[in-house]
Amino acid sequence: MTLRRNRLGRGPLRVSEFAFGAAGIGNLFTPLSDEQAAEALDAAWDCGVRYFDTAPHYGLGLSERRLGQALRHRPRDEYVLSTKVGRLLDPVPTFGDDLADDLADDLADGFAVPATHRRRWDFSAEGVRRSIEDSLGRLGLDRIDIAYLHDPDDHAEQALEEAYPELERLRAEGVVGAIGIGMNQAELPARFVRDTDLDAVLLAGRYSLLDQRGLAELLPLAEERKVAVVVGGVFNSGLLADPRPGATFDYAAAPEELLTRALDLKAVCEEHGVPLRAAALRFPFGHPAVASVLVGTRSAAEVRDAAAMLDHRVPDALWADLKEQGLIPLEVPTPWEAS
Repeated sequence: MTLRRNRLGRGPLRVSEFAFGAAGIGNLFTPLSDEQAAEALDAAWDCGVRYFDTAPHYGLGLSERRLGQALRHRPRDEYVLSTKVGRLLDPVPTFGDDLADDLADDLADGFAVPATHRRRWDFSAEGVRRSIEDSLGRLGLDRIDIAYLHDPDDHAEQALEEAYPELERLRAEGVVGAIGIGMNQAELPARFVRDTDLDAVLLAGRYSLLDQRGLAELLPLAEERKVAVVVGGVFNSGLLADPRPGATFDYAAAPEELLTRALDLKAVCEEHGVPLRAAALRFPFGHPAVASVLVGTRSAAEVRDAAAMLDHRVPDALWADLKEQGLIPLEVPTPWEAS
């Protein structure tokens, strides 16, 4: 399978249209063995994936270590790797009550890993530089292609005034190739696109068949400024992958209204012989700012399924029917209009 590679904003990097989201191989929700993680990453490479995204937050560094192990023997210029800054990992000095508290916190975050470290928010210049150095050590690589500011919702000013300028310095030094911001909201990334020289935005859950809030300001602004958008969360944490009672939207039980809408989307897709997952994966590419869709996968089977769904033909008439039935707004650009 050959995946398209799209240019990341104004720079030289090109990312595969399917990006491997590596939270799952950091033991998100369910533990994986090193062998299972390696099999998932090997399957991604075999499917043509050449963009891999991780973060220190994912499994207290486990995701970075596993990803680095898998990529270390691959030709370095053939893939793009992104990680994130904003959370430092500090070793837990003793094995007492603090460790138990940290373990509870980590399990609450969804990562089934021993709490040998604790996370600490830090968007200072010093913290950013240390975070990048630590990530390079865990990855076992000599450079990071994209460094994202990770969820600075409650740290916007420090991220803008301290973290971002330090990333600019690291970019000038060649330690990182590109700078981005990764969030589950569209408003703050839009501010960064306006006020800084970002290369990319990783937007999770805000440009999908069910949620187009990213279109209000961020996506048009990104297109104007030639900032690439990587879209994550196209299944909105599960509802668009398998709409049924009990399915989740944004990691909580989906409201009845959204479940009904997801089922209606699925019905129209099935009329055209298209799985809902395929339409959900292809939908973001209707907007010209979108360079890649990031899918969180944790097994070789999930990787192959996502690649097959992205490769599935989605006829023009499907998008027209979704608009005609009011399931997506008329003004939303869809892939057939962009082609």
